[in-house]
Amino acid sequence: MLLFPLRPPTLYFSTANERVQLLPWEQRKLLKWKMSSVTPNVVKQTIARSHFRATKKSDDWLGCWGHHMKSPGFKAIHEYQKLNHFPGSFQIGRKDRLWRNLSKMQARFGKREFSFFPRSFVLPQDLKLLKKAWEDGGGRQKWIIKPPASARGIGIQVIHKWSQMPRKRPLLVQKYLHKPYLISGNKFDLRIYVYVTSYDPLRVYIFSDGLVRFASCKYSSSMKSLSNKFMHLTNYSVNKKNSEYQTNSDHKACQGHKWALKALWQYLSAKGINTTQIWEMIKDMVIKTIIASDPYVNMLVKANVRSPYSCHELFGFDIMLDENLKPWVLEVNISPSLHSNTALDVSIKGQMIRDVLNLAGFVVPRREEMRPAACGSTSSSTSSLCGGVWERSRPELSADEKVKRAFYLSQRFADQLFSSVLDVLTPDDVNVLAEAEDELSRRGEFERVFPSPASSRYLRFFEHPRYLNILLSQWEQKHWQNRSQGVSLLRNLCQKGVHLGHLSDTAHRVSSKVYKIQLTVLVSQGPRSAEEDDVSDREVHSVTSSLPDISLMDSGSPSPSSSPSSSLASDL
Repeated sequence: MLLFPLRPPTLYFSTANERVQLLPWEQRKLLKWKMSSVTPNVVKQTIARSHFRATKKSDDWLGCWGHHMKSPGFKAIHEYQKLNHFPGSFQIGRKDRLWRNLSKMQARFGKREFSFFPRSFVLPQDLKLLKKAWEDGGGRQKWIIKPPASARGIGIQVIHKWSQMPRKRPLLVQKYLHKPYLISGNKFDLRIYVYVTSYDPLRVYIFSDGLVRFASCKYSSSMKSLSNKFMHLTNYSVNKKNSEYQTNSDHKACQGHKWALKALWQYLSAKGINTTQIWEMIKDMVIKTIIASDPYVNMLVKANVRSPYSCHELFGFDIMLDENLKPWVLEVNISPSLHSNTALDVSIKGQMIRDVLNLAGFVVPRREEMRPAACGSTSSSTSSLCGGVWERSRPELSADEKVKRAFYLSQRFADQLFSSVLDVLTPDDVNVLAEAEDELSRRGEFERVFPSPASSRYLRFFEHPRYLNILLSQWEQKHWQNRSQGVSLLRNLCQKGVHLGHLSDTAHRVSSKVYKIQLTVLVSQGPRSAEEDDVSDREVHSVTSSLPDISLMDSGSPSPSSSPSSSLASDL
């Protein structure tokens, strides 16, 4: 059941030992899922247990777990449909794009914040830079070469001679982490499942469990061993071919060449290692990596997707621990393997997929909302003409709401000032906060890492500041210790219809007078520095250019230096 009256009932998904309540027959007929050749069995089984039916029709479906499409292909998705990818997520899903975007972040914010990925070069563009780094490092270095868009260990080699370097085909070349943390002499990596439900506002979850994948031969730093893939690669698809590979069906056991992540934490804790600190470092890396893709994904979503509801994505982060237990991001998979060949895989991936689909919040639209013919194909405003319950419950921003957003976007990470964003909650504010709280209540074994009580420290890493990220970060700071209080507040506002724009309660009518004064002052001052991104200034100019002139000398107006929170009460 939804916490807030925003949309029709959410469909819940079950695992093998659970049952779901059947919807009325008229609604059950709409439960159709589009299957593709890449839909994993664990997804198919979860969907089947939850009373969905498979369909091959292009329009008649609610959910699809399929291939990643080119960005224009997302335009064909209707508002009530949900696909398991975002346009542009390959910006971290391809090895070369991941490196380019993380190195860009490192150049901007420094190695102190972005030093969690190996030094890398993209060939053939970086061949001269690689040659210099190779010569500067001496002859005892190891490098790992990877095709930029491959998976399952295909095409990966570890080399130490310049003559071994391919010159013509596209490659990613990384400094090899030659001193990994070993368990029983074996190298291993971690598969961490990261789920993003929205990019604006950004909402990121990490699954509490995962997989630990071991190389099936004991590790050696000898140059003579570099051709042994069973020693240097940890991919299951590679090591399962080794006759020495040992399976593990017990998710609690530390045995064989694949463990559960929780089993690893217990193993390391027994050795006196602070696993909480490692986990916090991993969460930090995940948040920063997702933020590195933010400008690209948001641009393509706005250009190609009718409704933000229609996209969600599960990422598989591959992380390795070095000898000092520092985690390193090796790569990010936008279609992580969900094949479940053992009881260990089923126990982890089955629970994880159930929680992913519940977090996704699939809903049953009314029949009339599923008829494409009702939409004008030539309309320039598709969502306003054929938008379903999602669009109708989110009224267009009023002029006052736009001014409020522009005001907070004009600030430069002023956390003290940002706190006033919650003083007056607009209809869209209530909508967004209610949706986030509703989603959080369905998280299962996932942990939401952004927004969080500490997420405001990450706002400076966004290339383009986003109002909704500010709003949610401040909400978390205020209500995370007493979430029921925040939920009660939102439920009360929804019962009054504030989220629908019913502002009979004057306490939620934004008076933008103060914001306009502040914005006028900011615009008159001009840009703050040439180095800062000017997106906020463009937002401010676009709003203030259409505002009536405001006399800053008006005796009834607050001083320009006062904050909105100190003056709004007198305006309402």
